Amino acid sequence: MNTEDLSYSHNGTTMLGRFFAPEGGESLPAVMVIHGAHGLNGFILGVSETLAAQGYAVLALDLWGGREQLADPAEIGPRLGAMASDRGEWMARVEAARRALAAQPQVDPGRIGALGYCFGGTTVLEYLRTGGAIAAGVSLHGGLDMVADDWSAAAAPALICTGDRDPMAKSTDVERLTNAMTDAGMTWELHLYGGVRHAFTEPDAPGRPPFARYDARADRRSWAAMSAFFQETLA
Repeated sequence: MNTEDLSYSHNGTTMLGRFFAPEGGESLPAVMVIHGAHGLNGFILGVSETLAAQGYAVLALDLWGGREQLADPAEIGPRLGAMASDRGEWMARVEAARRALAAQPQVDPGRIGALGYCFGGTTVLEYLRTGGAIAAGVSLHGGLDMVADDWSAAAAPALICTGDRDPMAKSTDVERLTNAMTDAGMTWELHLYGGVRHAFTEPDAPGRPPFARYDARADRRSWAAMSAFFQETLA
């Protein structure tokens, strides 16, 4: 496995992602892995390495810049709000990461997908919605409440995996989003896990809010669904 830090920038912000690729790979399908509100952490790096072991070139991207980590809810809320209020900047940071990934010699630039967790899942859906140049997108427990309704620019298929007890993906948001994708002629799939809360793929830790909880079955089934989806759309 080849691994290296990959720096890219937009509008004066330098972001530091981590690139993974199988040794000796050429013209590989590739995946951007997008972190949640806390930033590019060990969980996302682990996911990225596992995907790379399956034959993908992978960029664990950095949305905040400088690989910044956020722990205090008082920091996280305003940061998410800033992205939601300036969607052009938000999406431009993702596009800068995609361009950096596409420029790697191991990567087939026509076969790039995106996988996002929590806020990263929201980011994947927004990038798809606004016509981001990827071949497929997967959202795992993304905040559907932040995703807008106009999908007329979208072209790539989407997979959404969410729990029915996630307050950031209420039934009204699921219905609103899937109706909007259908009206736009999108190809989409929804995997809805009964009794499952937010952040179901991420290990529980002290101080975790009550609306989030790890669920082994949903974790396992969503990983299988994502793997099959990327196998079909990218590999």
